[in-house]
Amino acid sequence: MGIIRISHPQITRRQFLQISGLSSIGLFLNGCGVPIFEDVVGKVSQPLNEKVGALLLKPQTPVPEFSPADIQPDKLIVNTFRYTPIIDQAKYRLIVDGEVNNPLSFSMSDLKALPLTSMIIRHVCVEGWAAIVQWAGIRLRDIVALTQPKQDIRYVYFQSADGYYSSWDIASALHPQTLLAYQKNGEPLPVDNGAPLRLASPIKLGYKQSKWITRITLVSNLLDTKGYWEDQGYEWFAGI
Repeated sequence: MGIIRISHPQITRRQFLQISGLSSIGLFLNGCGVPIFEDVVGKVSQPLNEKVGALLLKPQTPVPEFSPADIQPDKLIVNTFRYTPIIDQAKYRLIVDGEVNNPLSFSMSDLKALPLTSMIIRHVCVEGWAAIVQWAGIRLRDIVALTQPKQDIRYVYFQSADGYYSSWDIASALHPQTLLAYQKNGEPLPVDNGAPLRLASPIKLGYKQSKWITRITLVSNLLDTKGYWEDQGYEWFAGI
């Protein structure tokens, strides 16, 4: 896979949150912004976080969507982790593996041959801004089903071409409005917004919606690393 790096020197999200005083958001569920909480409680807190989040958010219930007139094309801010990878779509492959009976490798043509789902939802960032966006792509649950996951699967890991990584609970990943999107507002997904493939969902904060996804791994247990921002103290469940 050929990748070109375009650097974006900018303030980091953690620096922004520290400056703005928003680093305490999400204390109710997980002690977001307080890494020592995770250090002390460790794995004991994770099931509580997951159960409480699922109870409050009902992750299989569809979220009401907006009309095309509500779309806010200029409100979606581009946040970059390290650099913007430009991926040759002709060589691109999405690997889906882990504890599954049928690991798969998809080209973009393979993905676009699957049923297309479109939704108009609100994208909410932990930094305090939001935007109503139309995303279109494949339901993640359809991809998961094709891999024939083993019965004890509980989590999904996402790896991106820029080195970013995150993990979700399986219930949120299987939500009917969790997409692997390759369109934004009726047009091909821009590179800055995660082309060729990114996560889009109305039930998770923005930092859980990985861009430039290259690998999805299904597992029965969380690893020591849960996600780039999560490993620095951000809330793991991060539901909205």
